[in-house]
Amino acid sequence: MNIEGFRHASYQAIDRICDYFLSLEERPVLPSVQPGFLRGLLPNHVPDSGEDIQQIADDFRDTILPESILGELYSSSIANPGFNWHCSPVSTELEEIVMDWSCKLLGLSDAFLNTSETGGGVLGTTACDSVLVTIVAARTTFLQLNPGLSQQDLVLYITSQTHILGCKAAAILGLAYTVLEVAKEGDYSLRGKTLLAAIKKDAGNGRHPFFLIATVGSTSNGSVDRIDELGPILVSNGIWMHVDAAWAGLALACPEYRDVCQLEAINKYADSFCINFHKWGLVSLEASALWVRNRQWLMQALDVTPEYLRTIHVEDNVNDYRNWQFSLSRRSRSLKMWFVLRGFGIQGLQGYIRKTISLCQMFYKLVENSSDFQLVGRPFLSLAVFRLRPKDSLLFSVNADEQTLNDLNRIFHRKLLIHDLFLTQTMLDGMFCIRFNVGATRTEERHIMNAWKTICSQIEPAIAEWVKYYVP
Repeated sequence: MNIEGFRHASYQAIDRICDYFLSLEERPVLPSVQPGFLRGLLPNHVPDSGEDIQQIADDFRDTILPESILGELYSSSIANPGFNWHCSPVSTELEEIVMDWSCKLLGLSDAFLNTSETGGGVLGTTACDSVLVTIVAARTTFLQLNPGLSQQDLVLYITSQTHILGCKAAAILGLAYTVLEVAKEGDYSLRGKTLLAAIKKDAGNGRHPFFLIATVGSTSNGSVDRIDELGPILVSNGIWMHVDAAWAGLALACPEYRDVCQLEAINKYADSFCINFHKWGLVSLEASALWVRNRQWLMQALDVTPEYLRTIHVEDNVNDYRNWQFSLSRRSRSLKMWFVLRGFGIQGLQGYIRKTISLCQMFYKLVENSSDFQLVGRPFLSLAVFRLRPKDSLLFSVNADEQTLNDLNRIFHRKLLIHDLFLTQTMLDGMFCIRFNVGATRTEERHIMNAWKTICSQIEPAIAEWVKYYVP
């Protein structure tokens, strides 16, 4: 959609929202539909090609609205608390549908489909909340299977490249955790032998590991844990595997990236899997998609149903999403997912992902061919990590110590920020590094070249400032 098309659709959205409020008095208070009504009205997969926004908006008016940015704008116009099917049937069923659409789009196992009636998917706020929910479910399940143990006996596993969400979840829940070190030599991936050694050590200390966060596309450098090696070990020890693919998971929509992202092993071993559509999936915050292999694991841990939440549809086996998460009331996030999936289609989403990866590879080549920079690790998908290492400068030799290079790169990074180039930083093996990630829909080659021009222009000023402050 171009800018003028967006302008027209936005004006129309405001007009239709106003018409909706003007007609509220004439609308029924209770839904007149039966469970499962929406699946008969909508297709069971993402369209191959993007659909016209007018058709999507008309379907919202004719199919969605009678029962109940453009998707976000529309969703903010309707009050759907979403805590059970009865109060928000269209919100619940649309969420089930778009999660199944997304499951198929990514090539996930049918075990994760809502229609499987065993597993299923739910939309939440962020990957942090998703891991918190799954840890609670895993803890409840593990303690039920191992009577006599207490929470104090449990330990969860993260790696030195796991997102901070692991440590934060452990702190919130009062759980012990172990950080499993991953090495540059292994592309910062968790390997089976490291996991086995940790399990053996904990067993000797009377501790019981029950949960592992495996990462596909770590935040710092895009590393991918060896899920194919970890899976059999976790299964044999009764340990839950949660796969955090928050930003990189959307690459699974492109078949050529499924092997590098360990899709086959995910489908075989993962108990839960999470991606954030608001990171690389063209959906505005919040849109974190969580799939579980067995929804009962969530419900047995989180289902609290007082009398005032019981409805006549309990025996219909309807889905009350409040039992999949912590919150009672929930936003209708599925609507904006529905707009994006229909508006882009499979081909549109694949084209966008491939384009951003291609642009990142273009940047990677520029860094690789420069004598002033060093790539840190291998680029992964749309992420490249690099640092300034000026080999031709009299002040910096190939053997410059890490502290010197870190000081220089901190100065260099600050100068890039001042020049309106917002690149984030990270630390890898004691090295201060800069992350270059391509994700915006309107990024073109000229933007990459302009960024590179800015990056190169700040080499000498950064060195000059380092000399000023650090050279006697």
